[in-house]
Amino acid sequence: MPTLRLPDFEMFFESRGAGEPLLLLHGGMGIGADWRYVFSSDPDGYRLVVPDLRGHGRSTNPAGTFTFRQCGSDVLALLDHLNLPAIDAIGLSMGAKTLLHVATKQPDRVKAMVLVSATPRFSPSAKAAMAQYGPKAFETLSSEALAMLRSRHVHGDTQIRQLYAMTAGFASRDDDMAFTSSLLGHIRARTLIVHGDRDPLYPLELALEPYRGIPSAELWVVPGAGHGPIFGDLAPPFVTQAITFLRSNRTANAP
Repeated sequence: MPTLRLPDFEMFFESRGAGEPLLLLHGGMGIGADWRYVFSSDPDGYRLVVPDLRGHGRSTNPAGTFTFRQCGSDVLALLDHLNLPAIDAIGLSMGAKTLLHVATKQPDRVKAMVLVSATPRFSPSAKAAMAQYGPKAFETLSSEALAMLRSRHVHGDTQIRQLYAMTAGFASRDDDMAFTSSLLGHIRARTLIVHGDRDPLYPLELALEPYRGIPSAELWVVPGAGHGPIFGDLAPPFVTQAITFLRSNRTANAP
């Protein structure tokens, strides 16, 4: 797996296939390889770029700090490294939040994107859930849960503790995720917003804000679904809908 050495950490990523570049950004506490549970095979006609975000999986984070704004800058550095001036992208939860920063900071870098379980800001229910990831949460992990985390995040228990601290820290921050309608209006990418109507972290009302604020946005509400409605039986319809949407962007922009 290639490594991008940035000033304060090393980012591991995969780049495979040929065609239009498609960036896949995983969720919090996840890894890039999680996309194999969504895509049974790589979509034809795409060059996939699949990183482990800062501090996750094989990527390091010596300082232990994490913000979505910082993560967006990491992703832009990766695109620069790969000489990709513009990409399509799919982001899940943390990955979707990161894409909001990328698409508002450098709007021309994202042609079309799919945001799964995104939010313009943290809800009270999300903050309550995040606060549960304090130091005691790590200490009470079962041996099976800890073994699973160690198999995914390969830099030892220090890395896993940092991920727990990262998640708990979100509960006390409001500046990192504060996307107003004005800020969302800077996004130029055609955007598909995918949201479960039973998401316990981000109520459907929050998905309506980027839908209304992003100039070229569509909304797909998944009935009866919770957070991250793209796994298991929901994976095949998601793949069909997402890839159809991204490919329609090529048609819309064809000369």
